[in-house]
Amino acid sequence: MPQLVGTYIPSTMQWVRDQVDTYERTGGKQAATLLETGIPVIIVAMRGAASGSVRKIALMRVEHDGEYALVASYGGAPKHPAWYHNLVGHPTEVTVQDGPAPFFVTVRLVDGAEYDEWWRRSVAVFPQYEKYKEKTSRRIPLFVATPADNT
Repeated sequence: MPQLVGTYIPSTMQWVRDQVDTYERTGGKQAATLLETGIPVIIVAMRGAASGSVRKIALMRVEHDGEYALVASYGGAPKHPAWYHNLVGHPTEVTVQDGPAPFFVTVRLVDGAEYDEWWRRSVAVFPQYEKYKEKTSRRIPLFVATPADNT
């Protein structure tokens, strides 16, 4: 099973730690939705930009033709989430788990028409993204994750 090599540092948020652990332990059969929303999630593992350690998060599952949107909304906060910097710093040291096993992806920031298209897809899955967009003056970054064998 493909995995990033290195020391894993769990999230500082207990619910994120619990969700990642349960999702991975059950191959996505449990903890596969965001809390009680019923909206599917994926687990994204990445190399820490500063620490070099392995970090993991759960993100909304926005998939299209085998690629995934990774929306750095941070709930509409004024700054990017810490994991944004991890993906910018190490775009090829990323795995996505959407079901039983993780797979390596390459991530890239998108812009222009491609951004607009992925933004629409993301909002269709999680309408709350529009509210987050209204809360912040920053443009919410959007990465597209492409499976490594498709790059």
